[in-house]
Parts: sequence; structure tokens; C-alpha cells
Amino acid sequence: MNIEWTKLGFEFFPTRSNIRFSYKNGQWNEGRLTEDYNITMSIAAQVLHYGQACFEGQKAFCTKDGQVRIFRPLENARRMNDSLKHLLMPEFPEEKLVEAMRTVVKDNIDYVPPYGTGGSMYIRPVAFGTAPTIGVAASSEYELVIMVMPVGPYYKGGIKPVDAMMISDFDRAAPLGTGRIKCSGNYGASLLPAKNAKDQHCQVPLFTDPKEHVFVDEFGTSNFIGITKDGVYVTPESSSILPSITNKSLMELASEMGIKVERRRIHKSELANFAEVGACGTAVVITPIGRIIDHDKVYSYDTENIGPVLKKLYERMTGIQYGEISDTHDWMVTVK
Repeated sequence: MNIEWTKLGFEFFPTRSNIRFSYKNGQWNEGRLTEDYNITMSIAAQVLHYGQACFEGQKAFCTKDGQVRIFRPLENARRMNDSLKHLLMPEFPEEKLVEAMRTVVKDNIDYVPPYGTGGSMYIRPVAFGTAPTIGVAASSEYELVIMVMPVGPYYKGGIKPVDAMMISDFDRAAPLGTGRIKCSGNYGASLLPAKNAKDQHCQVPLFTDPKEHVFVDEFGTSNFIGITKDGVYVTPESSSILPSITNKSLMELASEMGIKVERRRIHKSELANFAEVGACGTAVVITPIGRIIDHDKVYSYDTENIGPVLKKLYERMTGIQYGEISDTHDWMVTVK
């Protein structure tokens, strides 16, 4: 194996193994590691017709002391079960899911990018209904697969602000729908508006609330963070956005750093009141936003660099993940 760690992107990369669990006759089996990256199922599989599918995304890091650790896996296991419950899929024991993550990371330990390369191991659990189903109904059989792959830093050459386009003519999810879970279909619904944003030279879409279309909801794949001109961390409260584990962690760190945190509705007119805006998620932690374009109105922030408050939060979070800062929260779970 000869991996050029510094040239890794954020894309699929087959490794030694993935781990798979099957649900039949009312229970999950004990699972198995496999080298096979293909799945055979019926053309009538429920997931292909009625969309019972959800997933998670998290990372493992080679830390400064040479250990490999996963960032907050129990939080991801809990959120996975929230998604499973909402989609009428059988829950998976949380501790068992965490142990499965550790097992598959350990089996692929030599694919974890070394400390200092800026890389990490991306962990993707995905569950889906497999029973042949023609009438609209929940599946009676399921698969849960956890794949892992090495990924490089999301932004080569350092973090640079990107532009966002306000989306008010498409909804990512309904007001009381699946927005609060990591349902695969949510992301299918975001593809067209994301393309429309890119066609307008904006790297990410920013969705408004699906009921009134006047409140900030979230970016296409990330939560919204705004830092006001007087230094308050503000993030939206909404029934249609995913509860981000990255955002939750950043809010905890912000509070510790003496930064006031507010979770509330944000009217889009407030965008002019922010000194810094960021999109936060697993892939990059924080993506700074340079401009938000809302038709003929443009909200401008720093278009060259990440803002000072977001930079401190980013460095604090990544410092914990790579073992450069003491993990006083016990967020990092050791694999070996």
C-alpha cells in the first residue's frame, strides 16, 4: 500500500474492509467484516422505491501521541437511532454501533492518515431497507454497513471563504418533515438548488425556512453559524435542520471561551448584523462564508480569511481532534 497522504481529497477510497449487519426476523445479527464493496438485493428492495435509508458521518484521527481516536461516536450513534426511529427502521444498540466503528477502524488502521498530514479517516454508517416491497410499507429486512476511508483536508492550501446563495424557491425539507434527521432523501432534494448555486458561482446554497422563507435555516450540508459584531455566537433554532454534532461541540467550546451563545430564529435581514458567518460540519469543521447573495442583495464579510472568532473555535476543535489540546470533555474514543 502506497498512499500519498498529502494528495488525498474528500472522496470514496476503498480500504481493506467494511463491516455489515443484517436485520431479519426481528433482530440484528452480530455483523461481519468483509472485503466486498458490492451489495446484491432485489430490484423491488424497499429503499429503491420508498426511500428507507439514513446515514451518519464522522471521523477518526491519528493524534499527536500516535493513538487513533474517534470523535464523539456515541453522539453519532444516538443521532443514527433518531433517524432510524423516524423512518420506522429498527434501532441499533448505541454501544454496539460504537464498538462496530472501533472494529472497522482498527481493521483498517493503516489507512488512517498519519498525524501532521492534515488528513483523517472518514466513517460512514448507512442503513437501508432491503425486503422486496411493492406496496407502500416499511421493510421487514435491513442492512447496516459501516465503511471507512482516508480523506485529506477539505481545503488544500488553507481555509478560504466561499460564497453562498440564498435559496427561497426550493425547500430542503418540510416544516414537520425529515429535516431533523439524516435521511438520505434530504440530500437528494438539495442537489438541484446546490447546482443552481454553483451555476451562479456560489459554492454552497443557504436555505431559508420551509414555512415562511424569511428565516435562515441551514446550508446544503452544514449548519449556519453567525458571529455578531458584538461577539455573540448565533445559530438557528428550527424544526427542519439537522442537529449538528460539530455545531453542538462548537457551542460548548464557545461557552467555555466566554463567548455568549444564542440558539434562536434568525431573520434573513439580520445577516447584515454579522461580522463573521460560517458553515459547520464534519467534513471541514468550519467553512467561512465570504458573501451571501440573496437575489440582488449581497451580504459581505471577510472574503480573504476566516474571521478571528471562527478561527479560534476552529483551532480549538481541531486541536482536540488531533490531540494537541487536552480533551477535557472525553470526546475522543481510543481505537487501539
